Amino acid sequence: MRKPIHEFDKFTDLKDMLENTERKFSDRPAFIFKTEIPGEYKEIKYKEFIDEIKAVGTALVNMGLKDKRIAIISENRYEWEMTYLAITTGTGVVVPLDKALPDNEIESLIIRSEVEGIIYSKNYEEKMKELSEKNNTNIKYFISMDKDENEKNMYSLKKVIEKGRKLLKEGNREFLNATIDNEKMGVMLFTSGTTAVSKAVMLSQKNIVSNLMDIASVIKIDENDRFLSFLPLHHTFECTVGFLYAVSKGASTAFCEGIRHIAENVKEYQITAMISVPILYETMYKRILKGIEKKGKLEKVKKGIKISNFLLKFGIDIRRKIFKEIHENFGGKVRLFVAGGAALDPIAEKGFNELGIKMYQGYGLTETSPVIAAEDDKYTRLGSIGKAFPSLDVKIEDANEEGIGELMVKGPSVMLGYYNNQEATDETLEKDGWFHTGDLAKIDKDGYIFISGRKKFVIVLKNGKNIYPEELEILLNKIEGVKESFVYGRPEEDGDYRIEAKLVYDPEIIKEKYNEEDEEKIRELLWQEVKIVNKTMPAYKYVKEIKVTTKDFIKTTTQKIKRHEEMKNI
Repeated sequence: MRKPIHEFDKFTDLKDMLENTERKFSDRPAFIFKTEIPGEYKEIKYKEFIDEIKAVGTALVNMGLKDKRIAIISENRYEWEMTYLAITTGTGVVVPLDKALPDNEIESLIIRSEVEGIIYSKNYEEKMKELSEKNNTNIKYFISMDKDENEKNMYSLKKVIEKGRKLLKEGNREFLNATIDNEKMGVMLFTSGTTAVSKAVMLSQKNIVSNLMDIASVIKIDENDRFLSFLPLHHTFECTVGFLYAVSKGASTAFCEGIRHIAENVKEYQITAMISVPILYETMYKRILKGIEKKGKLEKVKKGIKISNFLLKFGIDIRRKIFKEIHENFGGKVRLFVAGGAALDPIAEKGFNELGIKMYQGYGLTETSPVIAAEDDKYTRLGSIGKAFPSLDVKIEDANEEGIGELMVKGPSVMLGYYNNQEATDETLEKDGWFHTGDLAKIDKDGYIFISGRKKFVIVLKNGKNIYPEELEILLNKIEGVKESFVYGRPEEDGDYRIEAKLVYDPEIIKEKYNEEDEEKIRELLWQEVKIVNKTMPAYKYVKEIKVTTKDFIKTTTQKIKRHEEMKNI
């Protein structure tokens, strides 16, 4: 088992973590925002942040939401993080929802999670009004991050904060005195499936703080660091590493204004650390190289890399000095990039490290809170995801002759199970605590883990999103005239995948419905139906191309499609 390389604070739960932050970092900036005056910024200190958490928590408990489930849906912003901690440090169970889901999926997840309160931004105002009128959920309180006043059962977060402050002033200590059961479900997270098959992951606060302590034991940040929050906060990678870890260390956070603004935000906010998906870093690295080439400085930079790599052997690091111009393009403060969610191009990883920006690759799943393994301040190996975290055990099950098999993990950050789905829990979580990741990997003699691919043909896009073919097939098979479908990812030149599908149609039904026999015309008619299905899903799941046939797929004796065989045909 890997040993910690840094000292770290120990926490029992998120309330314990936040109290530690309050003791140590009250006067430090927690968040930084732009003001209307160019070049001028406003800071929110940890004291103010934690005071608002206490006010909101006190009000929520007073509203009857103690031990209830409360959802959050919005873009990344201060109120998301503040209300998340108000729920988890003394109120109830938080249910972060994916802001990119279509309305029908959001509604379905709200119903499935049985939430009694929801905190949302103005982008979801119309949907919340609709749900309030339909009255088909358990929601008693709709709380808007942007409303100034309460309207019927649509509440203003500003008014909730006012109410909480008043209650605290009057001596209400229900929230402040709350004890946390760190073994119970504290967070419910949905996997990125369609509503029919997405699973609700139950995480305890022990799961999450175990992961926070593991991260702190191998990757060092402190109160002088500033994170740029870019990945959606409902995603466990951003939530645990980019948000909760930053708070536990007294670091500050700035919110990215959108993908087009990343470079300027990194520079103007003087960002020191960031977590994101590989495609972002790979794009950034390509742009850096292009910029160097345009200026005719490529050979000079290559020579600089050779010199600095040689000096590093003797413990002399002059990278920030040699590549000062590149660092200044990032604001001059960036020191750490962490990638997760998909495989990182080793060229980009090596390139950033050579230029003096630490680039680490991590790996994990929602079910493991999320990080299982990562490169760190001591252990890195190009192409690997590093070593398993100190509190975790890993092993390879059913390894082939190359040592590749399913990666299994056991430890305190492994989920409690799937909510209301014992069958799925039993399939992935063994009684002795070993969790099936569904990923194929090998572990070398030094403990470095190398991921080979998904066990069940999951298509992992470069932006970190997972596409589950079976889920899309269920939807496509509902199209009238389609007997069955096969969804696959066609590799593209940039290393990403284009989602395509092959449909087996019933000629009789198609003739009856469309009075059509020409295969190309049938393809066009079915393509229009596929486009309708696309609109019920997030854009990254869209099927971009279809093939049609009357010939049945190659199947096993149990009537399962032989995917490898079908891919050969395609």
